[in-house]
Amino acid sequence: QVQVVESGGGLVQAGGSLRLSCVVSGRIFRINVMGWYRQASGKQRELVASIITGGSTNYADSVKGRFTISRDNAKNTVYLQMNSLKPEDTDVYYCNVRVGSLSYWGQGTQITVQV
Repeated sequence: QVQVVESGGGLVQAGGSLRLSCVVSGRIFRINVMGWYRQASGKQRELVASIITGGSTNYADSVKGRFTISRDNAKNTVYLQMNSLKPEDTDVYYCNVRVGSLSYWGQGTQITVQV
């Protein structure tokens, strides 16, 4: 059983910062890819950022230069540092991890950015 638990969401003013954390626990041998997605009501879930075991990262164009993804392999944890937040960043953010051919999702955490 693999559990993925996000934390760090909340309400912030535009221009502010938040840091999301995601801890993975359970029967895990190796996590290949860790990532953050977001989804607004009625819209498709979209990739925000991802990071592979070796540290290479990938970002959505809309967050480049503002968000930074990082991971601690020893702790099976991935972080998303979000700076210069904009109202359009308001969404539910989900952590995703890929272990071999399997994909696991967290329950989601709400980010609300106020003008």
